[in-house]
Amino acid sequence: MSEPVDCRALFPTGDDAEAWRLASLNPMSSGLKGSSILKIAYEIRAMQDAGNSVCNLTVGDFSPAQFSVPVELREGVDAAFAEGQTNYPPSFGTPELRAAVVSMYERDLGLTYGVDSVIVGSGARPPIYATFSLVVQAGDKVMFCAPSWNNPHYVHINGAEAVKVHCGPETDFLPTRELLEGKLDGVSLICLNSPLNPTGTVFDADQLGGICDLVLEENARREARGDRPLMVMYDQVYWMLTYGDAKHVTPPGLRPEMAKYTIFVDAISKSFAATGLRVGWAVIPEPFALPFRALMGHIGAWAPKPEQLATAKLLNDPEAITRYHGTMKQGLEDRLRALHDGLQAMKAKGLPADSIAPQGAIYLTGRFDIAGRNWNGKVIATDEDVRSFLLEEAGFGIVPLAVFGPKDVVGWVRLSVGAVGLDDIAEGLARIEAALEKLD
Repeated sequence: MSEPVDCRALFPTGDDAEAWRLASLNPMSSGLKGSSILKIAYEIRAMQDAGNSVCNLTVGDFSPAQFSVPVELREGVDAAFAEGQTNYPPSFGTPELRAAVVSMYERDLGLTYGVDSVIVGSGARPPIYATFSLVVQAGDKVMFCAPSWNNPHYVHINGAEAVKVHCGPETDFLPTRELLEGKLDGVSLICLNSPLNPTGTVFDADQLGGICDLVLEENARREARGDRPLMVMYDQVYWMLTYGDAKHVTPPGLRPEMAKYTIFVDAISKSFAATGLRVGWAVIPEPFALPFRALMGHIGAWAPKPEQLATAKLLNDPEAITRYHGTMKQGLEDRLRALHDGLQAMKAKGLPADSIAPQGAIYLTGRFDIAGRNWNGKVIATDEDVRSFLLEEAGFGIVPLAVFGPKDVVGWVRLSVGAVGLDDIAEGLARIEAALEKLD
């Protein structure tokens, strides 16, 4: 055996390390950024480890103690392991899962596809990455609304130009035809998401239908010129989680011609509290199947075979899904409404709190209009000031909406309920009310 080598001693350090990295890696690497949300979560975890009580409404995940996966899904995974289903699945998904997605879309969404349109990945992110890689060319423009989740990072990775459309509370932070019009030159992909992460707001038929009409009109002009079409990536990972009068709608469901231009992104992650099982898929125009299959095979982003087989059984069992959602969705809605009601009660007392009524997903959009108020001898001016005030004074962990890209939203926040109970929310709201009453 050769002498041991301390590899760490051979790496450049300090300024030399930075210079070596810049000289060695793709320049794209310099613009890659980590998650601001995770940084906030680490700070909260440190406070909790130190014994502080924190109502943690930051990370878009589920605590298994609050929301478990369906028993049918867990038993299906166990059964697949017991049967020895631990070899490679097809790189684009097992036949069982792809057929189950086709059946579910026809049964629940009224959309008929063939199995060749379904491309399975390890969660929704690989299908998103594949969509960007195959639709967007270097130098293209990609349009998305602000706020939205992670689109700027995929734009950067693919050497594209971001067309960020700022959306405000007057449209529930969702885009409209009017906001997108006049901005489509050079755009190859529009990214839409409903229910929306981070706001939990949901497209209605008129709002989404108007955007579809705009896309169809643009593509008629492009086809006449012989140009590439404008595609839509429709992220509907939260589509099963809507509340009250909110109803999920899809581009092809509203305008059938949109099937030619729509790439769906979907997963079991949120609708079944199964974020760690890593099963997602794209549903694409069938002529795109071969390059999507090839890319997914090369990046190796395959969902584990036991999870795929178990997911197929679950999706083919609508009674089990209804039974599960009868508890799971009610639990989420109860938490969202408790937050909303609590903030509205503070508003009624004249305190600087507000919120948008729950519509979908696991998020509530709240507002703490405290910019300009005095806290510990300091004037609250930024979203970081608002976040720090809520965490330090009320043990209330939030994510500023500004993290997701919009302008002029100081005090608007995302509240995520998948990891907290009703008692946590009640205690956190009481602490917030007491803290707001102390502000100068």
